[in-house]
Amino acid sequence: MKRIFITITLFVMVFSCRDDGTKERWPYGVNYEVFVLAFADSNGDGKGDLPGLTAKLDYLQDLGVGGVWLMPIMPSPSYHKYDVTDYKAIDPTYGTTEDFRKFVSEAHKRGIQVIIDLILNHTGSDHPWFKEAIKGKSNPYRNYYVWANKDSVADQISKKTTSLDSDNITQWHAVDGDTLSEHYYGFFYGGMPDLNFDNPRVREEFVEIGKFWLTEMNVDGFRLDAAKHIFPTDRAIDNHAFWIWFRTEMEKIRPDVYLVGEVWSKAEEVAPYLKGLPALFNFDMGYAITSAVKAEKDTFDLVEKYKEINDYYRSVTPNYIDATFLKNHDQNRILSELKDDESKARLAASILFTLPGTPYVYYGEEIGMKGLKPDEFIREPFIWDEDNKDAMQTSWEIPKYSTDKTVVPLRKQREDPNSMFSFYKKWITYRNRNAILTLGELSNSPIHMPEIVSMVRSMGNKRLLALHNLTDSEIIIPLHEVPEFEEVDFMTNEGIAISEKQIKLPAHSSVVLKN
Repeated sequence: MKRIFITITLFVMVFSCRDDGTKERWPYGVNYEVFVLAFADSNGDGKGDLPGLTAKLDYLQDLGVGGVWLMPIMPSPSYHKYDVTDYKAIDPTYGTTEDFRKFVSEAHKRGIQVIIDLILNHTGSDHPWFKEAIKGKSNPYRNYYVWANKDSVADQISKKTTSLDSDNITQWHAVDGDTLSEHYYGFFYGGMPDLNFDNPRVREEFVEIGKFWLTEMNVDGFRLDAAKHIFPTDRAIDNHAFWIWFRTEMEKIRPDVYLVGEVWSKAEEVAPYLKGLPALFNFDMGYAITSAVKAEKDTFDLVEKYKEINDYYRSVTPNYIDATFLKNHDQNRILSELKDDESKARLAASILFTLPGTPYVYYGEEIGMKGLKPDEFIREPFIWDEDNKDAMQTSWEIPKYSTDKTVVPLRKQREDPNSMFSFYKKWITYRNRNAILTLGELSNSPIHMPEIVSMVRSMGNKRLLALHNLTDSEIIIPLHEVPEFEEVDFMTNEGIAISEKQIKLPAHSSVVLKN
């Protein structure tokens, strides 16, 4: 029967320069999510591709990211490519398998690891497996998918029951409009028929698919799309067991493979997935950061909320490492959510970069790209230069929100020390030099002011105090309750200084103090 929804990505091992100039290898730097179609075009057809992405790796290295997550790159009839038709190939729009191998090789040379989307929940309806499956009940691929006879489906619809499946009854689809025959299950829509993971052959197929990408293509891990939908809601235990099985099989192929899940649910429902998935995307914190910055007041007690959830997850999986982000490819862009207020967008990023775990940056956030749903308009072309002066500028979609008139192009931002790009680069550089920000413990500070997000990060003898001013006014913060923090280690605004056991924090600014 049926399944539910998660997203999965990998963590990275970054080479980062410490303050003493030496190189230290430790896990979990900053990751960067890329929609390849929108990023860099190498052949002039207006569509981003892998050779274009390869040519822009120096940019990503300069930004400081340690890992790149690619949205789907496998053959598909759609622009977003979540309806896969071949799991062991590259969509021709993006290039060839050799183009991909070169991309991975060049990324690894720069200390950047590669994470790809792997869609297990469903195939596209044009996949050869499904084309065979619809030929009849005797076809060997029939049981690769989930079927129900017409009477069972009709009975559900007429009685409005969920006896056949706990998911929505409208997610059963007729083949070629034949309502008298068996229906197949497609959680998202008819063009994405769900796979049947009760069938051992389907599981074997994905072990081989995982092996192909991890060994022949040398990727470092996967974002596993729609993972909560492997089985239906009332089979949650089977979902949890599936991911334990999948992780075990992938670690047989590559022991250091890393998977991160996306589960949009309450913490107590999310936690059991950690038995199979070592990390999860933290949607709650993305929402909490956005809400606090919008309200200019920490009404949700952001740090306590984070600590409560993180501690709970670690009680299930002691080596849990969080995956944090502001927005992703399914959400309105952060700058548009904040009504184009760049100072608030910078503040949101600052809070993100002082929390534990692995931060993910959605492409274009670092230059202040904008966008509101529908999805095409939150996946608009990255802006390299004004007036299309960069030959690799894509044009797959006519942008509505992010143009070279509404967003300062990257080339100009790289020349401006006060630009959004420079802001992100400084934060990422600072974070890469301080493992404490990724791996250190998080605790509340004694400073309790609703206009300030304050937190203490600690690891060994080192402790940091991060302060974020949520308001549009300067705030004076007394430091007598935290006398050990006497020196500014990082600041987003010039002129921040400590005097007489207090610190003046300008509007929407952040500072990190060290002991």
